[in-house]
Amino acid sequence: MRPLQVHTLFLLGLLTTAAAQHFKRLGTCPTLGCILPPDQTDFYPGQLFDVRVEVHAPINGSEASNKGVPDEKFSFCVQSGKNGACQDAAKFFGVHEPALEKWSFTYFEDLFAQDANQPTLVNVASKVYRGINLKKAGEYTATLKYNGRSETVASWVVRSSSRKQTAKNVLFFIGDGMTQSMITAARLIGHKSINGRYQSLMQLDRMDANGIQMTHSIDSFITDSANSATALFTGKKSSVSALNVWADSSPNSFDDPKMETIAELFRRRRKGGALGIVSTAFIGDATPASLCAHTRNRNEEGAVIFEYLESPEAINKTFTWPTNCEQPDVILGGGAEAFLADQVAWQGQDMYKAYRQKGYNVLFTGKDLNAANPKDRTLGIFCTNNMAKWVDRNIIPGNLRNQSNSPTGDGTDAVDQPGLKEMTLKAIDILQARADKNAGWFMMSEAASIDKMMHVLDYDRALGELLELDDTISATMDHLKKIGELDNTLIVVTADHGHGFDVFGSADTKYLTQQSTNILKRRAVGTYEASGSSEFQVAPGARPDNATIVVGPQGPSFPVQWDPRYKLAAGFGANPDHRENYKLTDSGPRLPAVGMGGIFVTNPDDNTDGFDVSGTLGGDEAQGVHSLTDVSIFASGPGAEAFRGVYNNIDIFYKVADAMGLGA
Repeated sequence: MRPLQVHTLFLLGLLTTAAAQHFKRLGTCPTLGCILPPDQTDFYPGQLFDVRVEVHAPINGSEASNKGVPDEKFSFCVQSGKNGACQDAAKFFGVHEPALEKWSFTYFEDLFAQDANQPTLVNVASKVYRGINLKKAGEYTATLKYNGRSETVASWVVRSSSRKQTAKNVLFFIGDGMTQSMITAARLIGHKSINGRYQSLMQLDRMDANGIQMTHSIDSFITDSANSATALFTGKKSSVSALNVWADSSPNSFDDPKMETIAELFRRRRKGGALGIVSTAFIGDATPASLCAHTRNRNEEGAVIFEYLESPEAINKTFTWPTNCEQPDVILGGGAEAFLADQVAWQGQDMYKAYRQKGYNVLFTGKDLNAANPKDRTLGIFCTNNMAKWVDRNIIPGNLRNQSNSPTGDGTDAVDQPGLKEMTLKAIDILQARADKNAGWFMMSEAASIDKMMHVLDYDRALGELLELDDTISATMDHLKKIGELDNTLIVVTADHGHGFDVFGSADTKYLTQQSTNILKRRAVGTYEASGSSEFQVAPGARPDNATIVVGPQGPSFPVQWDPRYKLAAGFGANPDHRENYKLTDSGPRLPAVGMGGIFVTNPDDNTDGFDVSGTLGGDEAQGVHSLTDVSIFASGPGAEAFRGVYNNIDIFYKVADAMGLGA
């Protein structure tokens, strides 16, 4: 497929997903004139961004206009304040007048059009203004005039900022997909309760401040990890699948108007500051990518890895972008396929070689990580795809065998994978060693498989990942105190979005699996008084006779057994057809549904002794999906008080930037 075809298919997928049943020509463009950044966009003083304007002329469909010929003589001006003149945009921004660009794209107006395969064709005229900024706090108005008297207006606000630095360092933890109901469930299985009172609490429960953030995306109320993380790290709303760009309609997924991230701003303003990215996902995944990458398509994993090392303009040489992450000091995670020349690496390059040529020490095992010199710029890739889950590494390590997932690409098993705690603590030491005196550091550490295991309805593994995150936060605070940096470090913990997960009772797994019909199996679910108390044991030495997997204690933050007879009965708000028995899947992460006859149906090999659960999603969905729920945010250290209350996810960027004193 060539670019226009690829673009068309991707845009259709983006629109149908992001806009639910309301297909849109372009999510942020309700009229035939489009301004990106759209109306109600906020900026940090001096934060860099691009502006694109588009004029659309649909040839057919309900919006057909001007015989499909877009107005190429449109005007675009920007006004500062409410009383000033609206100046030509190029003059206002102090740049050369950009060249006119033209292209076409197609979209479906609704499901009927899609069923009939009758797309609408749209011709476009556009200009883009690159690498500009607004330094002065206040209100701005951008106006696009086209087709005679038609106009589109966007109101922008540059927020006031603090130049006073309260935090030298920022450690930003993301529990991907983590909701308060998941935290509650993790607390129940990981901490001892007597007569309804916990004898110990999670580290999250003991942070200095907590709040709630709203996660809606720019053109849909259900978000994904790409645009939700974009909001956290740029203070800008974007579309589903978009990383640090406003999704335009062009055929190139790398030329969309960009926005500067907190990592880029930190590197530009705090000279000598160190930057770290840690994730239990493949390191080119949406959340780690949101610190440095700029693309409309989060699936461009090879480009993401290349951009960590280079810059957006190295990918698309038709423009310049005057900021980048300047090669993070430490990158740790999975996803070797994006580094191997014979797999999905950018333009077939050996990216391990490319990173070594830029001075990186490349690591492949937990042993390598432990022995690494903290003074070296470090790349640690410990497996292909996502990293092994806490339950499998610690409870059922045999599941790490027969995976052929070595990060070297030699087909062996990646059995020596570090956990989130080991990666985070080592990354801190590297950042400490590499940051200039008083320059500090910024690091993002992601517990990625809370989300990934919730998608496949594997609640045990998801909660194990959450408990690992909590254990990592606790160990991190101890480590920062030990090295004298705790009082200098703002620690922020939140999720990018949520899932519709909750616990509603307990399940007698022994009774459930021995019944013969769905309705009898469901009798095993106990609610209210019949739910009883948690049978998960946290005291060292507890050994319930009926546990199918019995191990010694894994530390104070985890239960000592993962499959007691009485388990949590939990459900999901949006899921495919599947089967539940509430037991730990001991062969590895679940696969609840499989493709058959063009749709996804219950996996006949999953939970064979469970009861059937009807799906709530279309047959083209193999997994559970994200939900609307607000998510919690926790903070400790200098600047933590700013994170109390209820606010939008974009506000978190401004709170972090102010704590670091990144004001112009």
